[in-house]
Amino acid sequence: MIQNYPTYFFLVFIAFTVGIPPNTLVSQELKVFTLNDFDLRGKVKSCLVITDYGKEEFDFDENGFLTKLVTRYNDSDHDITYYIYDNGHLIEKRLENYRDGVFEKSTSIANFYEIDTTGGKKVTEKIYSYNKDFLDQYEYEFDADDQLIRVGRSNNDGIDETLISYTTYKGETTKTYFLNEVIQKSIRSSNKPIKGGGTQRILLTKEFFEGLPTKAVEQRFDSEDKLMREEHFEYDTKEKSFVPKSLVNYRYDQRGMLSKVTTKTGPMETVKEYIYQFDNEEGGNWIKQIITPENAYTTRRIAYYPPEEAEKKEE
Repeated sequence: MIQNYPTYFFLVFIAFTVGIPPNTLVSQELKVFTLNDFDLRGKVKSCLVITDYGKEEFDFDENGFLTKLVTRYNDSDHDITYYIYDNGHLIEKRLENYRDGVFEKSTSIANFYEIDTTGGKKVTEKIYSYNKDFLDQYEYEFDADDQLIRVGRSNNDGIDETLISYTTYKGETTKTYFLNEVIQKSIRSSNKPIKGGGTQRILLTKEFFEGLPTKAVEQRFDSEDKLMREEHFEYDTKEKSFVPKSLVNYRYDQRGMLSKVTTKTGPMETVKEYIYQFDNEEGGNWIKQIITPENAYTTRRIAYYPPEEAEKKEE
């Protein structure tokens, strides 16, 4: 029996596994993960994250690209994901599952990527099980500005196509996803001046089911692109409009670290505060995070490339 476990970083790459329903195809966007995605700085070689449910181990190459992820749930259950690159492009990803100390070949998968730029950039992703069974194929097509405009999915059950359009009106840009010609999601981006100088970036994301609106979230980012405010909405079918559900405000300390999160849902308000301990390396990474009032904590053990090794690889 396969068990499901949480993931500390909630990474997008879990969407690249098999068994994704057609209406979630909009989440299929290629991304290469680097140190920045894990709030890591400097020449980090590896990072061990210890949580209350298990451990996660992250390995990076000298360029900061994620090369290996190990998620350990207990002494006998763990998953390993390998990432292989060519000139900064992801060309292969392998997910291996181990349960009760035994490698599960039937549930382990391999993703292969090919890049074709002869007639516009196109990336083809083919997914196979370790039993060499074909599972899925995705085609990602990009325009001249390197914007994703099409995702095609094909397998033994048929073919699905997601088209992504980009429109600009009065300084606002909207990115809209259509799955088999039915709208799935839209993301509107705009900029608003901030008192005292600078601009605030605003993202409004609306989600749809079978072409009908279901929920939305508005996010506001400061001039340093840190998330400051997030308001969630639900669609009221009687009023035929989005109504507020919850509001989350984020605050940061002088080092730019998240320090406080305040969530308001109706008359209820909850507050979480974040306390950090840092290492003494040049990157200044945090090695312990404590969240109050529940006193939950996460510990990170970070290893760095030796300075001389890092300098040699940069030459």
